[in-house]
Amino acid sequence: MDFNIVIAGEAGQGLKTVEAMLTKTFSRHGYYLYSTKDYMSRVRGGHNFMQIRISDQKVEGPDEGIDLLLALNDESVEIHRSEMNEDGTILSEVESDKDEMIYIDARGMAKEVNPRAVNTVYVGAAFKIMGLPTDQAEEAVKEHFAKKESVIDDNLELLKKGYEAVDQLYNLKDLGKKEDRMVIDGNSAVGLGALLGGLSYYTAYPMSPSTVILHYVAGKQEELGIVVEQSEDEIASINMALGGSYAGMRSMTGTSGGGLALMAEGVGLAGITETPIVIADVQRPGPATGLPTRTGQGDLLFAVNIAQDEFPLMVLAPKDQEDAVYQTFRAMNLADKYQIPVIILSDQFIGDGSKTIPVIDTSEMKIERHLVDPAEVEGEYKRYKYTEDGISPRAYPGQLKDNIVLLDSDEHDEYAHIVEDGEIRDKMVAKRTKKMKKLAAEDLLEPEYTGPDAPDYILVGWGSTAGPLREGRKILSDEYNVGHLEFNDLWPLPTKKLEELAATDAKLVFVENNAGAQFDRLVRSETGIKADYNILKDDGRPFSGQEIYRRFKEEVSK
Repeated sequence: MDFNIVIAGEAGQGLKTVEAMLTKTFSRHGYYLYSTKDYMSRVRGGHNFMQIRISDQKVEGPDEGIDLLLALNDESVEIHRSEMNEDGTILSEVESDKDEMIYIDARGMAKEVNPRAVNTVYVGAAFKIMGLPTDQAEEAVKEHFAKKESVIDDNLELLKKGYEAVDQLYNLKDLGKKEDRMVIDGNSAVGLGALLGGLSYYTAYPMSPSTVILHYVAGKQEELGIVVEQSEDEIASINMALGGSYAGMRSMTGTSGGGLALMAEGVGLAGITETPIVIADVQRPGPATGLPTRTGQGDLLFAVNIAQDEFPLMVLAPKDQEDAVYQTFRAMNLADKYQIPVIILSDQFIGDGSKTIPVIDTSEMKIERHLVDPAEVEGEYKRYKYTEDGISPRAYPGQLKDNIVLLDSDEHDEYAHIVEDGEIRDKMVAKRTKKMKKLAAEDLLEPEYTGPDAPDYILVGWGSTAGPLREGRKILSDEYNVGHLEFNDLWPLPTKKLEELAATDAKLVFVENNAGAQFDRLVRSETGIKADYNILKDDGRPFSGQEIYRRFKEEVSK
């Protein structure tokens, strides 16, 4: 069973409330979910829609075609009518004699109870149409409005009115609540991974689509005793986070591409001072303001080359909401271990989207701290001591009884004293470079390959394209001998598995949410391997498995 619901209307009509209540309720009935948001950059008006895909099997991304459209305004009917499946249903306040249309006087019902809660009428009607009871929906209403108890009764009444106003059309079963699952959006998943990784200081300036990370960790600060600061801009954000890290806190900041641009000098500062920092870049299309509420993968090459000259830096990308938890946890440990900046390249597709995932397994999650033992420091402390692997003993101010902990953004010697000596400069650059070699040798994740042992084609993707590519490969497998290679770690670039597969006769098909084939260019520059085909998309919308199927057939038939 695979069922696709779209909630459409304008900003200010409460689409997010409808999506949240439907998602929570379907999850409690035992269904797998994948929810995506397509919204305009405005507080009121415009056309927004949210899609909830529900299934009794695991789903990896959005689907095409609509089974049930909840149209909260007339415009949404016209916009989405052509996307309806053959037996799809449109619920709206548009009166029509067409078979697919169901009329509901939602505003009239709400006017009698609470005009501001008209969207809850659609929630009740949706569950009746689909053949599910409202008991779980009632609990979702109570939880959603827990901080506004005065409106709970109104919404429960309108839920009931909506349920009674329509007839059942589908016959969805209650599959039973699954205790081993959870539903989470990608931004909250990044926040959760950071908290599990020992986050103690988070600072950020609100920038779509990364703001929910800030909201999530701020909601946990009293419970966990962490510090969360909304800064005045992104330059302040990264410098405050670096100050926290210098003081011994596990620090992180979050932003999107435009904010990351402002942080560039701070990333370089982290590089030369060897100060751990994790930066979540929830990508959106640019340049400048670009499409502030849409998705893309256009920041890759910028992230890899973010500040002037050369210094140790890691860039990684979570594949989905579950992976975002584990990759952020991992980023916290790696930043600390190697004393480097780690950039997490998420995007709006993952960040705003929600997915059913297994409950997070923390049994093997170990916070690894790499601060120096004061007992091991003899004589004057060398913050940038030359070592075999390039990792110097790190301490925070006040940790060492008889030593001052210094750092400097100028080139420096082992004691953090400013120098302009060419020989010391060469030794410091070499010291920092050793860390990247150790990272590449010990802690890089090779990409994961799925498919036949001897494929004719290999779909190559990174980050959030993983789910749609998995579904696209399954569809293609009926007609083609095709595999799928998905990358987490992007810089340093893991090359072993890629080189093994490229040495076969398989054709490489790079799939990316950008216009310039940035990952293809990065792979080519590091290995000489290039794509045989590119499937690129830069309209601010994510891929679906069906679109990858169609685009693949178009490319290979040229």
